[in-house]
Amino acid sequence: MRMIMNKIRSKKLKSMYIEKYNINDVFTNDMESFMELLCFKKNEYLCRQNEKINYLFFAVEGRLKVFKTHKNGKNILLSFNHPLMILGDLELINSELADANIQAIEDAYCIALPVDKVREILINDLKYLRYACNSISKKLKETSQNSSINLVYPLENRLASYILVMKEEVDGSLRFNGNLTEIAELLGTSYRHLLRTLEAFIKKGAIRKKEKYYEILDEELLIKMSADLYK
Repeated sequence: MRMIMNKIRSKKLKSMYIEKYNINDVFTNDMESFMELLCFKKNEYLCRQNEKINYLFFAVEGRLKVFKTHKNGKNILLSFNHPLMILGDLELINSELADANIQAIEDAYCIALPVDKVREILINDLKYLRYACNSISKKLKETSQNSSINLVYPLENRLASYILVMKEEVDGSLRFNGNLTEIAELLGTSYRHLLRTLEAFIKKGAIRKKEKYYEILDEELLIKMSADLYK
């Protein structure tokens, strides 16, 4: 899928997000003049693995999925990001390419600072660097936790949690869909095992198969099965 972004011109909306999350307080200097409000539609990428990151992102609305593609072409889920997460902080410091893919699960908004304009300012800003260190520490902890989930929890727990994170409400009902081959890779399982687990969920009355998606019938049952793994 292509990486597309829409710049939102509304100064009022941009200021609302900046004030809501006190983003300007992260910096020693007033950085608002550098900030842009970007919108990424569902399934669009904020960045792709091994490509240059042009912005430092502060996620202010919408859910994001972070996953890594290995040399064999398979993907593995690293984490889900929610407001207020900072993205591109490590790459801003070391000028390296993106270490993972970041994709919008739903329409998402970010306050973004162009790296080429702010790098020299921010790598000398102790206040920002402290914030970035704290952010990186939290993300490493979450990534480590999510990576270990595939090793110690059965697929039933992982899939239930994944469905709850990825669900969307359409016409008054909760739905879950996606490419099952990709989902199997992300959850570290086989396609056949994924299908068997989905069939088990159907028999338990948690979901129902529709033509192009699964309808969630019993969200409380999924919550019990999920063990609150992916947050």
